[in-house]
Amino acid sequence: MEFNKYIEINPSKRFGKPTIIGTRISVADVLNWLANGMTKEEIISDFPELSVDSIHACLLFAATREKQLGIAS
Repeated sequence: MEFNKYIEINPSKRFGKPTIIGTRISVADVLNWLANGMTKEEIISDFPELSVDSIHACLLFAATREKQLGIAS
């Protein structure tokens, strides 16, 4: 999966935080919901503009960022 099909970084949207394309929902929002126990189905029910693939893209984005941070330090 290529997360850039689902995630954009636009300096004029949410202060440049990574967001789901076509929404104002940030990657951090999705990760926070998952960390607090929401299922993918619950998130999609609350935010129908999201999909299972866009949620997976958020996870991949975070994992990729974490890996890059580990290499830099």
